[in-house]
Amino acid sequence: MRITILDGYTVCPGDLSWDVLKDLGDVDLYDYTSADEVVPRTLESDAILTNKVIIDKCVMDKLPRLKYIGVLATGYNNVDIEYARAKGIVVTNIPAYSTDSVAQMVFAHLLNVTNDVAHYVCANREGRWTSEKQFCYMDSTQHELVGKMFGIVGLGNIGKKVAEIAHAFGMKVCACTSKKVSELPVYIEKCGKEELFGKADVISLHCPLNAETANMINAESISLMSPAAIIINTGRGPLVNEKDVAAALARGDIAAYCADVLSIEPARADNPLLSAPNVYLTPHIAWATYEARTRLRDIAVQNLRMFICGKGINVIN
Repeated sequence: MRITILDGYTVCPGDLSWDVLKDLGDVDLYDYTSADEVVPRTLESDAILTNKVIIDKCVMDKLPRLKYIGVLATGYNNVDIEYARAKGIVVTNIPAYSTDSVAQMVFAHLLNVTNDVAHYVCANREGRWTSEKQFCYMDSTQHELVGKMFGIVGLGNIGKKVAEIAHAFGMKVCACTSKKVSELPVYIEKCGKEELFGKADVISLHCPLNAETANMINAESISLMSPAAIIINTGRGPLVNEKDVAAALARGDIAAYCADVLSIEPARADNPLLSAPNVYLTPHIAWATYEARTRLRDIAVQNLRMFICGKGINVIN
């Protein structure tokens, strides 16, 4: 079997290896692949592994040997699933590999805002502490999490983990979810979106991106929020209207916006969030801890191994 990895650098940028695939077949590894390189690189491929490279109808029609597409992520919108099914090409993904990592990033952002960690670290590197007259200094207000309301939109694997951690911090938790009240832990209060926006001190987005949720955070929904509200987005960039959020931050209508995702990635220089006050951005790395990437790679290998054995797992089409 000939296996082609189209954008292996994302998962294995040097601290991990794809050598574990070599016992399954001949492996062609590319760190990055542009759209016009996909077909030439995969003409002889039986299996393709891709993180973000698009495999659509036009590509599949030019690859007569292709039998398998392994998506190196949970989301699979970069593959034409229906056409792959029609062609008899199996498509797999990697479910729930980064739950703990993404939940951890949510609270890394939250604690950075409430305790101003990055600010003080940077100030001390510049010698601020050495010039003080007493043992400590404070030029910003810190806040406890205990007793604050943590609102979660979307209660899948990550949302549930975030709720669990928020509860452990002593926060009250409410969630906008399709789950029944009887399915929720006793510490999670079910509520609608408008109610959640109106009473949550922290709003964390963990819902899928679709027609109903796109631009969910906008001028109208922000108008329901407290000026002390902190919004955290580790879901999808387009859940948020970035112009409306930037404008609200400039007016002081909300306290902070923390995000690991943007509507267009990599960030464009004209993105309004890059110059707005109280914005905290990380470059889509919440999923990318060493442990999560190791898990992702190992599941990808197991998906392909089981396909070869005729016992497909994590098949999405």
